Amino acid sequence: MTQKLPTNRDKAELVKHWIAKFVCVGATLTIVGFSPLPALSQTLSEKILAMESGLKKEFEDYFGEHLADVTQSPDKIAQTLQRIGQQTKTKPAVLWVVPRKDHLHLVLITPAGKPIVRDLYEVPSAKLGGVVDAFHLEMHGSSDKGKMIAAKQLYDWIIKPFEVEYLKAEGIDSILFCLGKGVRTLPLTALHDGKKFLLEEYSVTRIPAFNLIQTEYVSLQQGQILAMGASKFQQQPPLPAVPTELSNILQELQSARPLQYQWKGQSFLNQNFTLSNLQQRVNTQHPNIVHLATHAVFKSGKPDNSYIQLWDTRLGLNNIRAVNWGSPSLELLVLSACRTAIGDDQAELGFAGVALKSKVKTVLASLWNVSDEGTLALMSEFYRQLGTTSTKAEALRQAQLRMMRGDIRIEGKQLILSRGAVPLPPELNGKTSNDLSAPYYWAAFTLISSPW
Repeated sequence: MTQKLPTNRDKAELVKHWIAKFVCVGATLTIVGFSPLPALSQTLSEKILAMESGLKKEFEDYFGEHLADVTQSPDKIAQTLQRIGQQTKTKPAVLWVVPRKDHLHLVLITPAGKPIVRDLYEVPSAKLGGVVDAFHLEMHGSSDKGKMIAAKQLYDWIIKPFEVEYLKAEGIDSILFCLGKGVRTLPLTALHDGKKFLLEEYSVTRIPAFNLIQTEYVSLQQGQILAMGASKFQQQPPLPAVPTELSNILQELQSARPLQYQWKGQSFLNQNFTLSNLQQRVNTQHPNIVHLATHAVFKSGKPDNSYIQLWDTRLGLNNIRAVNWGSPSLELLVLSACRTAIGDDQAELGFAGVALKSKVKTVLASLWNVSDEGTLALMSEFYRQLGTTSTKAEALRQAQLRMMRGDIRIEGKQLILSRGAVPLPPELNGKTSNDLSAPYYWAAFTLISSPW
């Protein structure tokens, strides 16, 4: 005798029956397709606030100071995403990636408001760490997408659990990653699904915690820039592309733009790149952007072990507020030649916390010391895109996409940018890679804190 299969209506009635039984005995149950019980929603909200508080405490312990109060609930975070999404015509989401000893904890909040939690117990921290190390090696190896094995594994763990049902379904185009210990220096844009990089689908920013970032939107179509840097150092390798980098930045923001969108500002090189000059110019000119083309080193140990190299001194991370970056805040601080001790938790905290310590709204920095030509290309194109897109994150994404696709490249003694060819510094002639499409050249660059 053939057994009759239950209909969808039968199944629905059965689910309702078991929900009623669980409620009668005081149990809590969440079924896909049904609203969670109020007690569960409250517990989840409290857990997310606790997670944010824990992340905040890591930075407070490292810097030895109180940073902010964690007050935004998941509902408030979703409302903030909705508001800024409307202002910028984007669809942002926040994704927490927090490694724990026995599993990988993931939480996604979109403008729709409901937190989505995924706990991957097949990914304990030891297993995750091995893949993260392999991923960093891939970034410094071949540009062959077929060899992005670790990049794909991380994509499957971090992005895939949310991709179809939430990210794609809600049209998310911008992700703010809040990263825990061990993954704070992941080159996120190079995560790979087997066919394309994450960069090709989303603009990406890393945040220390959502409650620690500034969420007011300011358009950067026009403003004031202070560009400073050094091409030679007493104890560190030279950066021969810096003079060209500073020149390109000013050209992109000034003469290359229509008059109504031209920026004001000037550049200072080598002997003029001193702490006193930096302080004076910031205090008198109140720039929207400060661009520092110099070595910035993030090392293990106390915050002062990490520093920005000026011509006459090292500006330690713990003393970065010696420069009054402006009021109410500087919109963007760019550090164009960084070196981070990847895999070291204290170095990762310093890198991820530089915006917190400086109280700058957004920092653009690199996870590793990218080649001179790669840095020159990325920075030149970033400033061309800045102001033509609604967010800083999208400006960075557009510059990275053009490098990845080979539109930004080297031909002979010239760097080909969107606006045309730029002569390379003589020191780089014959010593450069013509192909800047490998992730090594573009994936290191990242926004820290607000993408807006």
